[in-house]
Amino acid sequence: MTSLAEYRRNRELAANLVLRELRSRYKRTALGYGWSLLNPLAAVAIYGIVFSVFLKVAPPVGDPSGLDSFVLFLVCGLLPWNYFANVTNASLDVLLANANLIRKVYFPRELLVASVTGALLVTYLVELVVLVVILVSVGSMVLPWIPVLLLLVVIQTLLVLGVGLALSVCNVYFRDVKHFMALVLMALFYSVPVVYPVSLVPKERTVLGVEVPVRFLYELNPLVRMVECFRAVLYDLRFPPLGTFAYFTVSALVCFAGGLTLFRRLDRRLAEEV
Repeated sequence: MTSLAEYRRNRELAANLVLRELRSRYKRTALGYGWSLLNPLAAVAIYGIVFSVFLKVAPPVGDPSGLDSFVLFLVCGLLPWNYFANVTNASLDVLLANANLIRKVYFPRELLVASVTGALLVTYLVELVVLVVILVSVGSMVLPWIPVLLLLVVIQTLLVLGVGLALSVCNVYFRDVKHFMALVLMALFYSVPVVYPVSLVPKERTVLGVEVPVRFLYELNPLVRMVECFRAVLYDLRFPPLGTFAYFTVSALVCFAGGLTLFRRLDRRLAEEV
């Protein structure tokens, strides 16, 4: 209750930090917020050409939407992944970048991570609006599913905020975390069904004479369930399977609680370490 009261007292500070992040993100750039749309569009174009033209990956037909477009299949998974990756990268340096502020005055330092998450959430919502407009223009009636989409965004925000809290404070004490996460994100991108359907992952594979449940182990990754949930709503136009949705929700709550707990434990000496 004390923490909730403290956050309530600092809600104006939190709003100002988010606005500061939004203003500084594209400051003195010619395109400004246009970069928030240009970057994912460029990624879609590159991955679309490589995987649909050169590698000829066939997307599954949306059920029951009937969509059969690799580009839309890609975007429906790429936008949630970009939100996760962008928050992860931005959170790593946010405490070190605000070292002077941390040393001078006390305030809940979690707000710094929440501010970069909030700023990227605004960009993410703009990208989703553009995607919804595109889906409607091609005849996919996604509008009735917007409430479910917003619920998924809230759950994902808890997930990415928990990861951001944990990584930001760990990077203060162990500066190798930032370099290590660059490798982890690269591996995670291809271990999540962003550019390929889950059906390409074999259910079982024999390794040294032992049957390994590859698909089961693969789907233990919460990011896999995250992408599946967003694809079900945006590409298939249906509610995600209850098991997938429940696993994603529980994983998000665990990540948020774990990240917040770790942050608070390491926050005691934060002003001395930054």
